[in-house]
Amino acid sequence: MPVRFRLEDPPLRELLRRIEHTIRRGGGRVWLVGGSVRDLALGRQPRDLDLEVLGLPPGHVHALLAEHFSVQFVGKAFQIFKLQGLPIDISIPSRMLANDTSLPGLLRQADPGMPIDEALARRDFTMNAMAWDPDTMELRDPFNGRGDLDARILRHTSNQFAEDPLRTLRGMQLSARFDLTVASETVALCQTLSQEGQPRERLWEEWKKLLLQGGKPSLGLQFLGHCGWLSFYPELAALQGCLQDPVWHPEGDVWIHTLHCLDWFAAERTGDEQDDLAVGLGVLCHDFGKPATTREEYGHVTSRGHESEGAGPTRCFLERLTNQHDLIDEVVPLVRCHLRPRALYDANASDSAVRRLAKQVHRIDRLVRVARADHAGRPPKQFDGFPAGEWLLNRAQQLAVDHGAPLPIVMGRHLLELGVQPGPDMGRLLDDCYEAQLDGGFGTLEDGLAYIKSRLSTPC
Repeated sequence: MPVRFRLEDPPLRELLRRIEHTIRRGGGRVWLVGGSVRDLALGRQPRDLDLEVLGLPPGHVHALLAEHFSVQFVGKAFQIFKLQGLPIDISIPSRMLANDTSLPGLLRQADPGMPIDEALARRDFTMNAMAWDPDTMELRDPFNGRGDLDARILRHTSNQFAEDPLRTLRGMQLSARFDLTVASETVALCQTLSQEGQPRERLWEEWKKLLLQGGKPSLGLQFLGHCGWLSFYPELAALQGCLQDPVWHPEGDVWIHTLHCLDWFAAERTGDEQDDLAVGLGVLCHDFGKPATTREEYGHVTSRGHESEGAGPTRCFLERLTNQHDLIDEVVPLVRCHLRPRALYDANASDSAVRRLAKQVHRIDRLVRVARADHAGRPPKQFDGFPAGEWLLNRAQQLAVDHGAPLPIVMGRHLLELGVQPGPDMGRLLDDCYEAQLDGGFGTLEDGLAYIKSRLSTPC
């Protein structure tokens, strides 16, 4: 019986129709595969399409597509075509070649005659190993992916899963995104795999999906723990068994606390990818300093100084995942200062203190989100709405420093106009002037220049 899937987006539906007609005219067959079919089976509309073309060699597929689209062929190793500016990936089934001199998973040969069920066996999980023909409406589901979806189970398709060890990280983010329990046999297979030697760019893509799309990131991290893959992330592994004072943290150790914090963060994502990524990483890493600072003193567990101690492990962890140093530089201050909102609130801190915090973290709005998740991730302790965060954010907004540090009012060009020559003395004067601005000594250029003139007229 035909399956009545339907693409609701008219441009996407028309695009699929054009591609399908073009390939069929050349003697091939198009199957919608992977996440596109999974989403349709879940009643969701895919935002992009993954297509598999059978019956035509790569050169012929390229020639047909090039009649209508700007086509990019992504490497001989992968047999994938991308249509420029369009949310479409088109692949041809391929086989691994046995070659001891090649890197695992990189040397492949196109096999357009491969039966669709065999092509599906080479996919990662049963939920992604379904294929739907948009022309005949036929659904191929040789591994009962729909049944696993209905049962909320993530299960690997075949032993060919091991051809790409980073499918373990894909399992991490998929279990978090779709609220799935990973099958015990899949966990056992992942325990035999390693991420050693894999490029960090590929690691990063899976971690990004965990933080940006995971409904329950805790499920993904728990899966990594079950697989033994926390050994590749010692900063995370060290959180397991790291004690906390039950008065403040009745939920358990630092690992359990971090999982609760991440799930709270995921429920409050804003949809701004850059903001959510920085905040999510801040939440993930915020207690990396606790294993090195936790002590039992007079019957209580303390971790004094863990905020600053966490900066180094956070940087090491992130540098193994990405070369985006600007992002890393945004996350580290969030870790180092994640207790400051509560501290400033308790002290009813001055405007100067708020401005100085903005200088340290740049984005107080992000810091409040990290601190809020930290405060909330302590069940069964009742969440009180985190008034410290609201107080700090309101103060920062009043001072116009919630989205960045105050810009210096007095600049080098102003000092040049006053006859100050470039050099170390000018630099020191500018630093002193900025500190005075942060302290509230002046708020206008006129007052700033008056401050500089008073400094210049004061004997050393």
